[in-house]
Amino acid sequence: MPEQSNDYRVVVFGAGGVGKSSLVLRFVKGTFRESYIPTIEDTYRQVISCDKSICTLQITDTTGSHQFPAMQRLSISKGHAFILVYSVTSRQSLEELKPIYEQICQIKGDIESIPIMLVGNKNDENQNREVDSSEGEAMAKKWKCAFMETSAKLNHNVKELFQELLNLEKRRTVSLQIDGKKSKQQKRKEKLKGKCVVM
Repeated sequence: MPEQSNDYRVVVFGAGGVGKSSLVLRFVKGTFRESYIPTIEDTYRQVISCDKSICTLQITDTTGSHQFPAMQRLSISKGHAFILVYSVTSRQSLEELKPIYEQICQIKGDIESIPIMLVGNKNDENQNREVDSSEGEAMAKKWKCAFMETSAKLNHNVKELFQELLNLEKRRTVSLQIDGKKSKQQKRKEKLKGKCVVM
């Protein structure tokens, strides 16, 4: 299949079992699966609005193991935006994101213009929490990326996560346009853009 230029590729990274697939499936299909099935690599597509036209949000859900370094490099080089997921119940899962972040910096060079979200998933499991949200925020600040806590299980902040990620995109206007309705914020943005009509 030829590469389509109007695809917007988001790559989801994180250790095994942090809930990457759960977040993606909750966003794309609105479902949640209790059982854990390890992912090799899955790609999901969602139609979004992009520079006032329709484009495909392509979400690549990567493997949580480090068995496929070549696949990981390819995903980074093709990706437009990145979601780095850890579980708030596992400090180790946050640590495992460091080499991935470093690889993104290495492959992408200037990451200032690349949307990256650090995501603490499973915030419904507060009783098992190992990583405080302030630690997640501090890490995001250090990495100059955005931060959010989510729960795929409770559908908390899932749509907001993807919307926020698209809001970080500076090179083009991309937004979730579910059901063809625009948010007030989008309408206001479009009004402010100012349109000139040649008579």
